[in-house]
Amino acid sequence: MRALILATALLAAIQPALAFDNPKMLDAFFSVVMVRGYNASGGLAYGSGVVVGENKVITNCHVLRATKQPWVSRGEETYLIASLKADAWHDLCLVSTTYMPFKPAIIGKSTDLKRGQEIAAIGHSNGAPAPLTSNGKVEALYDSDQGKIIRSSANFSLGASGSGLFDMEGRLVGINTFKTAGRGGSIHYALPIEWLAQLEKQPETTAFPISGKALWEEDEDKKPFYMQVAVPEARGDWPKLAQVAEKWTQVEPKSTEAWYEFGLGLENTGKAELAEKAYKQAASLDNTNFDALVRLGALAKTRGDSTEVQRIHAALMDINKDIATEYNEMIECSAAC
Repeated sequence: MRALILATALLAAIQPALAFDNPKMLDAFFSVVMVRGYNASGGLAYGSGVVVGENKVITNCHVLRATKQPWVSRGEETYLIASLKADAWHDLCLVSTTYMPFKPAIIGKSTDLKRGQEIAAIGHSNGAPAPLTSNGKVEALYDSDQGKIIRSSANFSLGASGSGLFDMEGRLVGINTFKTAGRGGSIHYALPIEWLAQLEKQPETTAFPISGKALWEEDEDKKPFYMQVAVPEARGDWPKLAQVAEKWTQVEPKSTEAWYEFGLGLENTGKAELAEKAYKQAASLDNTNFDALVRLGALAKTRGDSTEVQRIHAALMDINKDIATEYNEMIECSAAC
């Protein structure tokens, strides 16, 4: 009963405007567990996981790097991990235990997500004994191995690696894995749940701890461009962002995200005209790229083009009325507010 009261309180903290399906979100909450184990120095290593089948928990492989005898827990209940299937490069491990009574999460699709869609990260951030819920929105989606890497504004902290990213119907769409920090705020990424299907085909092993480099740990110049732009964006290094994003547009000229990031770098280095061209290209490749449209509106406001400001407002209304309202507030707000 105590756990149910706690879950209800946490879910109630999510903005009412999200209109989530409460019973399904409660099921999502109760599908999240802790993955723990003692490291070589006797300290406790921990992360999160999500129940995805009978006695099956998906988590990040990097959670299992420091312990030889990991276990799954919820409160005072513990379940030893007997074996696992590992995909170290994709940083996903599927662990098996016994006699675990928890209901698995409903599996969704990252490919069904839309930019701006409401989502919720549920995990044991900072080692909290009960999962913490952080709501946010999908900021960007990147095609990757038959799924979509999800960039979101749903925060997660140390201890929430391997936790679940859920849509508002309580469907598991991603596994929260890595983030980039900077003075502009952290950028959070989740791996697509579609990768679970390939993970299930991996051979079973009982060897702990897990080793092997993950894709997000690759050398900087070898990472996908969406990762390469994250560090300069988070740090506000706009010349570097423009430089990397320009290369991205050359390699992937049809990527709306590449053109948006290029525009962002250009705008913040005082190159408004070139930024506008980049944003327009981003919007032409994806007319739902409201980030590009908002920046175009801001540039139009700066040069006093009220017709363009209104045109963009109308376009945003067709995409998302809440975003259109936020756009209006931003445009009408003076530099002092």
